This record gives sequence, C-alpha cells and structure tokens, in this order.
Amino acid sequence: MPSVRTLSRMRLAAASLLLVLGACSTGTPLPPQAPALPRVAPEQRLAAAIAAAAGSDDRELAVQPLRDPEVQDLRETAADAIRAHDYAAAAESLNQALLIVADDPAVLQERAEVALLQGEDERAETLALRAFELGSKVGPLCRRHWAVVEQARLGRGLTQDAQSAHVQIAACTVAGFERM
Repeated sequence: MPSVRTLSRMRLAAASLLLVLGACSTGTPLPPQAPALPRVAPEQRLAAAIAAAAGSDDRELAVQPLRDPEVQDLRETAADAIRAHDYAAAAESLNQALLIVADDPAVLQERAEVALLQGEDERAETLALRAFELGSKVGPLCRRHWAVVEQARLGRGLTQDAQSAHVQIAACTVAGFERM
C-alpha cells in the first residue's frame, strides 16, 4: 500500500496536470493564421528594385547600339545562367564579353548586377559607376546604374550614401517629346 506521502505527491501531480490541461482549453479559439507570404529570394528583390528604377516610358529615347555577335552570345549565356541561379557562370560569361568590349556600359551594368547577386557590393558599385561614366547620363540604363549603386550601398549599411544614389535615379529621367 502506498504511503501517505506518495499519495499526496500523486494527488499534487494530478492536480497540476489538470491545471495545465485546463489552461490549454480556455474556450477561446485561437485567431486564424494569415496565409504565409511567399518568401522572396534576395535576387528577386534586387532584380525587382533595379527593374523598377529602370522603368519604361515610351516617350524616352533609348539607344540600342549594334552588338558584336560573340558579345551578344555571351550576354545571352549569362542571362541563361542568371535564370538558373548560376551566378558564377554568369559572371564568367560577362567577364569574357568585357575582354572583347571593355568599355561597353550595358555589359558593365550587367556584370555589376551579377556582382550584386553574388554579394560583392563594392565590386557592383564600382562597375555600375564605371558604366555610368562611360554611358549616357539619362534613360533606363542610367537609372539601372544608380539602382545598383543604391542597392550595393544598402547592402553595406551605407544608408545616407544609398539615399544620395536614389536621388540620382530621378536625375536620369528627362521628359520626352509628346508624339502625335
């Protein structure tokens, strides 16, 4: 037969268990959980920020130079690699293109964007600023340069410097002529 002390402990354990179970079922239902928001990959966020900055305005003049076929093939290979999330392969293709056309602002810009995707913020900023120096100071490509600079600075925690880059994005837009 159990001792009085053992019975007291058993009663205390049972009472504690009932209190815990009672607290779990207070009668108030839990609020329904909101559906989980889809996780956005960092590369999607960066690409969206740069694409939004570039924008599209059919009144704006955007010059598209003729491209060397080999460079164009390398750019397409890089684009395919980016879609496959193989940023090292994309960087290598664009590096090869830069060996052919070292001062092409569009290729420099694409390489800057890949550097950003690789987490190489300083390199991305350097490449984007070089592309800006060599390219047009207005238009979608100009805005992409400054968007990369902004994102690279944000990635390094340089908030004030990122804000100054953001101001430059707007400075790249020049109102076009109204077409009839």
